[in-house]
Parts: sequence; structure tokens; C-alpha cells
Amino acid sequence: MGDAKKEGILKLAILAVLVVAMIFLAHFLIFKAANHKVLPDKEAKIVATNFAAYDFARAVVGDNDKVSVDMLLKPGTESHDYEPTPQDIATISNADLFIYVGGESEDWVDKLLDSNEINRENVVRMMDLVDLKKEDAHDGDSNDIEYDEHIWTSPKNARILVDKIKQKMIYKFPQFKESFEVNAGLYESELEDIDTELSRIVKDAKTTELVFADRFPFKYLVDDYGLTYVAAFPGCAEQTEASSATIAELINKVKSDNLSAVLKIELTSDKLAQTVSEATGAKILTLNAAHNISQEDFDKGIRLVDLMRDNMVVLAEALN
Repeated sequence: MGDAKKEGILKLAILAVLVVAMIFLAHFLIFKAANHKVLPDKEAKIVATNFAAYDFARAVVGDNDKVSVDMLLKPGTESHDYEPTPQDIATISNADLFIYVGGESEDWVDKLLDSNEINRENVVRMMDLVDLKKEDAHDGDSNDIEYDEHIWTSPKNARILVDKIKQKMIYKFPQFKESFEVNAGLYESELEDIDTELSRIVKDAKTTELVFADRFPFKYLVDDYGLTYVAAFPGCAEQTEASSATIAELINKVKSDNLSAVLKIELTSDKLAQTVSEATGAKILTLNAAHNISQEDFDKGIRLVDLMRDNMVVLAEALN
């Protein structure tokens, strides 16, 4: 065989090896890409502080995969103890829209706004969207007027909040106007149904009185539906230990009005409620203010309207 022919065969062999290697490399890269997809950035990023703000934004967004909604507060943690980390501040700064409640527990937001670390044009303060109610005075001191920040606990207010948050989101992201309006309408319809059913429950109830052996974040709920209450602590006061006089007041109220239940709120100790229950025989029930939810419920996709429906069952029992 001539040298030229041998050289040609060698070149063909080398070429064949290179082709096989290239095919193998191509298949490897395709496989790697399929298992390590790099998703495009979201067109809109929304960040909310607590569960209620997060849930309202999530409801308006619906299944739109072009918009992300994140909650700063970790599920299962106490909302009033939250302090933002540097990473949280960076997350807020990079958001296209930041939604917070306002009030005493989120005064750190006002500090960020004053320091110009957040663009005010991208911020929604929910307490600016509804009529506010004054929080009951602490320990009888009426000099310091504070407005209750738990504006979402009433379905009536929640409907207003969803609608106004929707309007702000449409202003910021007009390309999603149609879907935002549909999604908000569906959620508002659920809130309207809850409002109607809750009004019926209160109308048919044997009593309109509630006793809370805990903090009391339901000022908007009780006022909107004509309920009265006695609570160990006003709003979400920092106190955790009730005085003997307060305990006696709660026990006497349950006994004198022959109430069947004593209430507490989610993610708090039931120590005080146990004391009242043991002294009166009243059942301990939990009313959910939805500051936050457990990790398990968060993973399940529990919504605020789901918690409100649970609360209706609790109120129906407590008021009868």
C-alpha cells in the first residue's frame, strides 16, 4: 500500500474519531442543560413583609409565571420580633414592588425609607389604603394614641386591600392588567362570601362577647361585625405576663356571662388560656390573626381566606 493511501486512511480514521467525539460532547451538553436549566429572570419581582401582605399580592398574581412574590418573614416565626438582615434589605431594594403593613412592628421600614435605601415609588403601605381604628390604650393610658395595624383581620377591609393592591400592581405592571383584574375579582368574591356568612353567624349567635386570654389583634374584625370583647393585652402589646387583676377579670367575665370558650391567637403560648379554662371550664379555641403561618401550612399553599373560613367555625362555636 502506498504512503499516500496510508496517509488518507489515517486522516479518515482521525476524522471519524473526531466526529464521534463531537457527537458525544453534543449529547453530554444537551443532557447537562436539560438537568441544569437556567430559568430567565422574572419580569416583575414583588416582596411582602408578613403573610397577609404576601397572600394579597399572591392572589392578584395568580399563576402568572412572569411575576414572583416573596415573603420576608420566615414561616413559623413571630412577626413582631422580625428585624431585616442585610440580605433582606438588598432583596427589598431589588424588588419592583415592596408591600408592607406599617405600624409599630414595621417601623424599620420607615427608617429605610428615610435613609433612601428604598425607592418610595416602589412601595405600598397597606395602612394607607383603609380607614384606621385606634388601638385600645395600654394600661389605661389614653395619652398615647396608636392606630391598630391589624387591618387585614376583617374580610371587609381585606376586600379593599386586595383591590387597591391590584390597582398599584396594574400601575407598575400594565402588561398584566387583564389577569390581575380577573384574579383579584375571584379573591374578592371569596372575601365577600365570607363577609356574608360571618354576618349571618353573628346575627344568629347567642352572645356577641368574646374573651381573649392573649394579645388582641382583632379590633377591625369585632368592630365591623358588632362584637364586644375583653382581652388580656391590647393589640399586640409586648406584655407576656398578665397581672392577677387581669386574670381575675377574664375569669369573672367568662363565669358571669356563662361563656363557653376562651380564645388565644396563633403561634403563642396557651398558658394564660389554660389558667382561665381551668378556673371556668371554658374550652380553649384559637383565632388566627394571620400575622404568619407555620412552615407546614405555607408549604401546603394555605391562603388567608382559608384561615378566615377556619375562624368562622371558631367564632360560631365561641358565640354559642
